[in-house]
Amino acid sequence: MSGTAPSPFAEAKERLRRQALTRRAALTGVDRVEASLQLADFATDLELEPGLAVAGFWPIRDEIDPRPLLTKLRDMGHPLCLPAVAHPTLIFRSFGRDTEFVPGGFGTMAPGPDSAELRPEVLLMPLAAFDSRGNRIGYGKGHYDRAIAALEKDGPVVCIGLAFDVQEVGEVPAEAHDRRLDALLTPTGLRRF
Repeated sequence: MSGTAPSPFAEAKERLRRQALTRRAALTGVDRVEASLQLADFATDLELEPGLAVAGFWPIRDEIDPRPLLTKLRDMGHPLCLPAVAHPTLIFRSFGRDTEFVPGGFGTMAPGPDSAELRPEVLLMPLAAFDSRGNRIGYGKGHYDRAIAALEKDGPVVCIGLAFDVQEVGEVPAEAHDRRLDALLTPTGLRRF
């Protein structure tokens, strides 16, 4: 038999990921839209220093939509960027109202290659599941883990997860390489860790 068996951590994370994503998928379209709009109501609760560059994400499948929040943050004076898949890690390109978007991989859209790269000081991150201590489960590809590690070589980065409340799980089995969120924003408010 070739290959190695999945670690107990990986198996537990996959089980929790499936459960949380099933609950997320069960939300109605109206519930998702309302929840996404509610995120913007908490923009000032993030207490971001003026002018900090903020990276959002383009929602895929049934993720919470950060675009209303991003619009509010742009109106507050924050430069915005979105990730684009590159190797070995994500890169972030700035965008504004007139930016042309191109397919960005995995069903996302990203600012085109003519958009300037921008190093975000704040990452608004999608996730599959989270717990009350700020541990998160992504989608298992490690894109954000690698991006955070690369960004932190040049200084701190604030990591804020965006999710629906139904994505909370009892406990995420955290490994040594897992970076805890600094905060989490759901439609019911901000939690700091």
